[in-house]
Amino acid sequence: MASLMEDLLEVLGKEEAEYQKLVAIAEEKRDAVIKGDIKLLDTVTVKEQDAASALLNLSNKRTQVLTDMATVLGKNPEEITITKMIGYLEKQPVEQEKLLKQRDRLLEVGTQMQLLNRQNEALLQQALELVEFDLTLLKSMRQAPETANYDKNAYNTGDILGSSGFDAKQ
Repeated sequence: MASLMEDLLEVLGKEEAEYQKLVAIAEEKRDAVIKGDIKLLDTVTVKEQDAASALLNLSNKRTQVLTDMATVLGKNPEEITITKMIGYLEKQPVEQEKLLKQRDRLLEVGTQMQLLNRQNEALLQQALELVEFDLTLLKSMRQAPETANYDKNAYNTGDILGSSGFDAKQ
């Protein structure tokens, strides 16, 4: 059981480190969005995907370690969580304290990551709205008003006035 506890603490520590990397990447992403630097944003996205892949692998490993611990304790592996594991360790206060601290650090960095993701989402939404506004403005500048010309069936012909400006000659 002691080696499983060490494995769990190690995996949780690695997860925390990966989340710390993601926090740094999210801050880099925020700066790229603010600057409108598409190349940097592309590079940051690749880093973000690599970190997410590493986190998925660590999550699978954590699940496996928790399953092994549940089996040793005779508990249902599907119901075991880190919080429940902390409760099961009341007779081992040293391990319980280590696991509690590690869980709290992981939750803290996860909360920080969540906040940065919300900020980045808002920035990206604003950037998209600005691009949409610019496109609409450009379209409207290039379109001239339709004339009020009708064909023999009283349908608008959709003729567009020329965009040459004034037709007056001097």
